[in-house]
Amino acid sequence: MLCRLTLIPDGTVLVYRGRPGDTYEAALLSFGFNPDTALIFSGGRSLPQDKKIEEEEARIFLASSRG
Repeated sequence: MLCRLTLIPDGTVLVYRGRPGDTYEAALLSFGFNPDTALIFSGGRSLPQDKKIEEEEARIFLASSRG
């Protein structure tokens, strides 16, 4: 399963290669981001961090840098 994550505001693109059932929280943690400081959007709607990844693309708005 692949999901393309575009970081806002800088436009960096990360590709998450995970297993079926993985969540956005797992994806963010794998890249060193604190899920509690990120907003996730896809298709014009906000997604919870504990949602299973079903989308091919998402935008990640970061409230702070990697920790």
